[in-house]
Amino acid sequence: MSWQIIPLEEVAPTPWRNGGGITRELLAWPTAQDWDWRISVAEVEKNGPFSRYEGVERWFAVLGGAGVRLALDGKDHELTAESAPFCFDGNQPCKCELIDGPTEDFNLMLKKGRGHARVVRVREALNVEVPPGARVAVYAWDEPVTVQVDKKFVTVAPHTLAWRAIADGASVRIQAATALWMEMTR
Repeated sequence: MSWQIIPLEEVAPTPWRNGGGITRELLAWPTAQDWDWRISVAEVEKNGPFSRYEGVERWFAVLGGAGVRLALDGKDHELTAESAPFCFDGNQPCKCELIDGPTEDFNLMLKKGRGHARVVRVREALNVEVPPGARVAVYAWDEPVTVQVDKKFVTVAPHTLAWRAIADGASVRIQAATALWMEMTR
């Protein structure tokens, strides 16, 4: 399978019901109606609760802005564009407080029992051995990202998601100033 490229600007925004922001759903796999995992970018403009998703593992990463404070499980988690992606149970009540103005945030949601996910923030370079049968993705936000799978290269433009299946496993190298790398396996 070759890389599938999804520029953020080509995805229409969906306003939140509570008026606190918008979401652009970049990918829902295998279908938008019955997804195993879903990738989106949100613009958060106001403090407020996150929507709850029963049976969903959520990965969250701040892309831009000063950051957020998530009140979850009786603890506050302060996340910035420097923080590692944060994973939590989507069914737990979660309140989001903006640290200093609006943020742009990345979300990967995985339905429990339909596989495993890993999200890693890339600064400079990352080498990974991808398990056979995985689906992988990279999101570039500030600068282009170069991904090498075995001996083939792809360059991903800023504010773009690229994803593909890896049938037999592979050696992958990601070269980026700022990017998110994802692996989804069954």
